[in-house]
Amino acid sequence: MAFRRRSKRIPARTPGELDAMQAAGEIVGKALQEVRAAAASGVSTLELDAVAEQTIRDAGAYPTDAGAYPTFKGYEGFPGSICASVNDVIVHGIPDQETVLAEGDLVSIDCGATLDGWVGDSAWSFAVGKLDPDVEALNKATEWVLMEGMQAMVPGNLLTDVSHALEQATRRAEEKFGVELFIVDGYGGHGIGRTMHEDPYLANEGRPGRGPLIQEGSVLAIEPMLTLGTEDSAVLEDDWTVVTLDGSFAAHWEHTVAATADGPRILTRRY
Repeated sequence: MAFRRRSKRIPARTPGELDAMQAAGEIVGKALQEVRAAAASGVSTLELDAVAEQTIRDAGAYPTDAGAYPTFKGYEGFPGSICASVNDVIVHGIPDQETVLAEGDLVSIDCGATLDGWVGDSAWSFAVGKLDPDVEALNKATEWVLMEGMQAMVPGNLLTDVSHALEQATRRAEEKFGVELFIVDGYGGHGIGRTMHEDPYLANEGRPGRGPLIQEGSVLAIEPMLTLGTEDSAVLEDDWTVVTLDGSFAAHWEHTVAATADGPRILTRRY
């Protein structure tokens, strides 16, 4: 008798678990809104970090007794509540007093919150003042790629169908926004749930039809990272900060997204 080997699947969350993840995700969304409101020329990224941490802890104080806390803080030794990445920093920028925002900066803030044991994770990039036109196009394109690519996050698709959708959206975005775009090599999204980084890894490009099955209730953190000049990057001596190899600007957008029968459900909306 022959047996058919069961294909691997991305774990499915129950409706109640998705609601719990969305509660954590909405705290992340609020923290990101507060950080953006506080970001201005002359403000340090360490000050933005304090805004995010306070917002997360205050938002999680009610109605749960457990409270919310910044997922990033202490994660594998990371010192901040947010990753604050400015201009040529792609991801994992450490908030500090020395990095002070200035007119024309592109700031990428990545933030996570844990509430009742569930994690929300989201990132967005925004301007301080007026951006160079190409940098503004980069940022708008990266947001658009996220929203287009996540449409493949539906039950029945495979993991790399999302990767392929992100890659194809990037190529379309070049024409739509009139700018050449580069997909950062080696960085991408991930599974998420009780911990921030879970299997599987989600590349931002690739051939479709591969990897584990997306089920109804599967959740991924989807996060395109695009630059104006190169796909190559380097990690600084702090072992965290990732920069473009040529000094070109980078943008990073991310949502935690669930696959549902009604289509992709964003769990980290910024209302």
